[in-house]
Amino acid sequence: MDRLPHEKGFHVSWDQLHRDARALAWRLDGTDWRAVVAVTRGGLVPAMIVARELDIRTIDTISIKSYRKQEQGGLEVLKRPDAELMGDGDGILVVDDLVDSGRTLELIREMYPKAHFATVYAKPKGKPMVQSYVTEVSQDTWIFFPWDMALQYVQPYRGED
Repeated sequence: MDRLPHEKGFHVSWDQLHRDARALAWRLDGTDWRAVVAVTRGGLVPAMIVARELDIRTIDTISIKSYRKQEQGGLEVLKRPDAELMGDGDGILVVDDLVDSGRTLELIREMYPKAHFATVYAKPKGKPMVQSYVTEVSQDTWIFFPWDMALQYVQPYRGED
């Protein structure tokens, strides 16, 4: 029987994400990056942390929508970064929160073949698409990012308050 996503979950707190994104920045230090490009939406927070840690002031975004049911997994670029800034990607750091299948980053790599691709978390299928990452998780693990969760009261397992 297959597990539901929440049954093999990796819960990431804001503090943990901040620590992991800083660790990613430390791995990327030593290169004179021209800009950071965040893969929206999940890459926005890690990209901001990496840019802050590495004192990179030029930040742009790329937005790609995937159609899993309607178009057999097709991808559509909704927003591209500045073409003059990007060129072929040389000196550009592309940051995302997670690489899963690698399809999104594969498309971005076709567009900007010389860019450096970095994610905070990587799954085995997508790992070949990134040059830098912090933590590998199994392919069947569902990552719960802090923006996916809300704090709320939970009734105790036994008894009442």
